Amino acid sequence: MNNLFSLFFVCNVFYSCNGKEINESRKTEQTKSEIFQTNNSMDTATFGAGCFWCVEAQFQLLDGVISVSSGFSGGTVKNPAYREVCNGTTGHAEVCQIVYDPSKISYDELLAAFWQTHDPTQLNRQGNDIGTQYRSVIFYHNEKQKELAEKYKLELTKSGAWDKPVVTEISPAGPFYKAENYHQDYYKINGEVPYCQYVIQPKVDKFQKVFKDKLKH
Repeated sequence: MNNLFSLFFVCNVFYSCNGKEINESRKTEQTKSEIFQTNNSMDTATFGAGCFWCVEAQFQLLDGVISVSSGFSGGTVKNPAYREVCNGTTGHAEVCQIVYDPSKISYDELLAAFWQTHDPTQLNRQGNDIGTQYRSVIFYHNEKQKELAEKYKLELTKSGAWDKPVVTEISPAGPFYKAENYHQDYYKINGEVPYCQYVIQPKVDKFQKVFKDKLKH
């Protein structure tokens, strides 16, 4: 089965079964986005899918997504710097913390987008980005998110959407450390640099085609 339609079939989100259509002094956990969430009944999702520049650029496109912050989670060192995480010794993954409006986009839909943004069968890498910091990971914030993530991971593996098993880590959310300022909105600000043109842009183009009915206007 084609990977894309198999993914949609399992998640049952966007299409029917026939295939239709940091600042430098970063604060831990309670970012401005999370304060906004608390005051406005928003929710939070945290995903790692390789380079957070790529992940951020894609999730920012979705209607119902309020904010996307690039940062680090899942490690043992407090307030890690990017250069430390890149060494692969802190245990952190590059992640995006997504604040969203559940009345406009569901966690199920975000999961569908997550698995579309990368290859979840690659262990501790995405393409040429190699190391545990680039692992495929879902950090769940409550039992419902855990349940949904585990359910879809199992069904995606069984579906044959990929030739290899899905190796996405599913772990409870811990401290989130926002990355340095220059990592935020990276693609929006640096769209002309070669990495953005040759790596991020193709991913964004594909994402826009796949989720054209869920994009911001």
